[in-house]
Amino acid sequence: MGFWGFLVNASYFVAAVLFIYGLKQMGSPRTARNGIKVAGAGMLVATLFTFFHPAIHGNAWHYILMIVAIAIGGSAAWVSGKRVQMTAMPQMVALYNGMGGGAAAAIALIEMYSHEAFSAGFGLIIMAVVGALIGGVSFAGSLIAWAKLEGKLTKSFRIPGQQFATLALAALIVIFGWAIVASDFSAPVLVTLFFFMSLAFGVLLTIPIGGADMPVVISMYNAFTGLAVAFEGYVIDNPAMIIAGMVVGAAGSLLTYLMAKGMNRSLTNVLFAGFGVDDGAQAEGPEGEMKSVEAFDAAASMAYADSLIIVPGYGLAVAQAQHKLWEFVQALQKEHGVDVKFAIHPVAGRMPGHMNVLLAEAGVPYDLIYDLEEINPEFPSADAALVIGANDVVNPAAKEDKGSPIYGMPILNVGAAREVYVIKRGKGTGFSGVANHLFFGENTRMVFGDAKQVCADLTSGLKQI
Repeated sequence: MGFWGFLVNASYFVAAVLFIYGLKQMGSPRTARNGIKVAGAGMLVATLFTFFHPAIHGNAWHYILMIVAIAIGGSAAWVSGKRVQMTAMPQMVALYNGMGGGAAAAIALIEMYSHEAFSAGFGLIIMAVVGALIGGVSFAGSLIAWAKLEGKLTKSFRIPGQQFATLALAALIVIFGWAIVASDFSAPVLVTLFFFMSLAFGVLLTIPIGGADMPVVISMYNAFTGLAVAFEGYVIDNPAMIIAGMVVGAAGSLLTYLMAKGMNRSLTNVLFAGFGVDDGAQAEGPEGEMKSVEAFDAAASMAYADSLIIVPGYGLAVAQAQHKLWEFVQALQKEHGVDVKFAIHPVAGRMPGHMNVLLAEAGVPYDLIYDLEEINPEFPSADAALVIGANDVVNPAAKEDKGSPIYGMPILNVGAAREVYVIKRGKGTGFSGVANHLFFGENTRMVFGDAKQVCADLTSGLKQI
C-alpha cells in the first residue's frame, strides 16, 4: 500500500467516523447545526487527503482538474446557499440530490467507456451498471422535482398507458444492462443508450407525481443518490465514497419510509397513484361557509387563552412570516402568560424538516416544537389553535371522508381545540387540490390576508388589549 496509501485510507476512516457522528447529531433539532458542521469537516478531510492518493500523486494535470472543479462547485454552492430563500430550500435540496446522482453516473460511464470496470471483475461490472442506472434516474428525477417545485412545470403529466410505458422501459433497461455486463471491451453504444434510457426512466417516473408527494420523492432520490455513490465507490475502490454513500442511502431510505408512513401510503402508491396531480379541476368543498374574523379579534381571543398550539405550513414559508410569528408568540408569552407550543407534521412543507428549519431560522426554541405523536393528545385540552399555511396535514377529511384522496393519512387534530384560527390568503384549496373541511368547522374562524402582515397585525392587536 505504501505510506501515501495508508495516509489516505486513514483519513477516509476519520472522515467516515465524522460522517456517522454528524448524521447522528442531525437526528435532533438541538444538535443538527453542529451535526452539519461535523459532517462537513469529514467531507473536507476526505477531499483534502484525496490529493495524496497514490493513483494521482505527482500528476499535475489531475491536481489542476480537481482544484478547478472544487473552485467552481464550491463557489456556486456558497453563493447559492447564501442567497437561497427558505421557500426555495426544497428546490435546492432536489437540485443537489440530482447533482450527486449525476456525478455517480458520470463516474460509472467513465469507468465503462475506459474499460476499467470490465477488467475489474464480473461483480464490479454489475455494480458499475447498477450505479449508472440509479444515478441517472436520481439525476433526471431530481431535475423534474426541482422544476415542479420551482414552478417551471406547473402541471403533472400522465401519458396514455403511463404505467405500461414505464414497465416497458424498465424491461429494456434490464435487457441493455445485462447486455453491457455480458459484453467485452466494445460496448460504448450500449453504454450510451443505457444511460439515456436511465434518464428517460427518471423523467417518466417523476413527471406524473403531484406536488403533494414531493417531500417523499425528494427523500427517495436522496437515497438513490447515496446508493449510486456507494456502488461507484466499490467500482473505483474508494472507501470514503462507499461509506458516505451507504450512510446517505440508509438514512434516505429510512426517511422515505417514515415520510410515506406519515402519509399512511406505500411508496408504490406515491409513485403510481397520481395523488396531488393538478389537472386543472377544482376540488369541491363541504357544505357551509367559511367564517372570517379580523386579526384584532383573533389576537384578543388568543391573549386570554391559557394554551395555544400553532401549526405552521408552507404558506408561512411563502410569506416569510416566521419572524413576525415569533414576535407575536413572544408577546403572548411575556405579556399574557400563554403556554404556546408548535406542532409539526412529518410531511409539512415541501421537504423533510422544512418547518423545523423555518422555525429555527426565526429563533424558536427547540423545546417548544413537537411532532405529531407528541402533540395530538393535547389538542382537546387546548384553548386555541392557530394554523398558518397548512392544508392537508390538518384536514379532517383524512379521518372522516372515505372518498377523499387523503383518507387514512395521520393528521394533526386541530379541530379538537376549543377555538381554531386559520391564516389564509384566500378561499382556494392547498397544493394538493383537496378541499379542507377544517375551514368550515363550527369552531373555526378564518383570518384572511398575507401571513406576514396578519402576524404583524396580531402583535399590534395585543398592544391594544
